[in-house]
Parts: sequence; C-alpha cells; structure tokens
Amino acid sequence: MNSSFSHLDGQGNVTMVDVGGKQATERVAIAEAVVELRPATLELLLKVALPKGDVLTCAKIGGIMAAKRVGEIIPLCHPLSLTYADIRFEVSEAPPRIRIEAETRTVGNTGVEMEAIVAAQTAAAVIYDMCKAVQRDIIISRVRLLHKRGGKSGEFNAPDMEE
Repeated sequence: MNSSFSHLDGQGNVTMVDVGGKQATERVAIAEAVVELRPATLELLLKVALPKGDVLTCAKIGGIMAAKRVGEIIPLCHPLSLTYADIRFEVSEAPPRIRIEAETRTVGNTGVEMEAIVAAQTAAAVIYDMCKAVQRDIIISRVRLLHKRGGKSGEFNAPDMEE
C-alpha cells in the first residue's frame, strides 16, 4: 500500500513520522484558549479568594508542565526538548473571561504546535478545576493555533476572529 498519509507506512499501519532527515531550525508556536466565567467568579479569582488559591499561578505552571509532556499523551507526537514555554493571561471584565496565550519554542527538526495547543488547553482546564467550586458552567472555547514559525512549511498566522 502506497500511502500519502504521513503517519501510515506502506502497509497502512500507523507509524511515527521519521523526522531524522529534516533540518533542525528554530521552531516557535503560539496558541490560545478562552475561559468564560461569571463576573462573581472572575472577581474571586482576581482577589485570590477562591478555595483552591492562586488560580492564574497554578494555571501557568500546569500549562508549562503540560507542554513538556505532549510526547507522552498525544499519539505519535515526538518527545521534544523545549527551549522555552510560557503562559500569558489577558483578563477581561466585560465580558468576564480570561484569554490564555501559550508560547513554545525549540531548535529541532519538528514543530512545537501541539505543545502550545496542549499548554493552552491545560491552563484552561486548571482554571476550570480551581473555579468549579463556585461555578460549574464555565466555558472553555477558541482553542487554536495563532502562529507558528520554522521548518519547511514556513510561517503561519491565524486570521483574526470576530468576537
């Protein structure tokens, strides 16, 4: 079987892509996620008055930790040696929400998009976990890749989205 799918071998079996022949370049990816909260929940979060403590610090640590483990949790992803990972928050009171931006970097022969996406998703999940005692209907949305650079496919910038 001659497959054009990158994760299938000649017999149609799932396999990890061999990136050994690819050129090592600087790779950068930025992803986002949005967490929508009720005003009262956001107020407690900002006052660090929720039962589980400092939500944004824990979400930052959780997102960075997740970025470092993507090769273990996403099938066929290569384990990467990240050179940088960060989580940034943009808090809005109207509407009440937190925009999460996750950035990952490496110098290597495969990209870091999945690391950025998983980091953003995990930071959002940590926010949910730490706020669920006061609000169960939290919405996590807009998880997407915003930017990637490096490798043979070059640069990608997501189009702006309407709110």
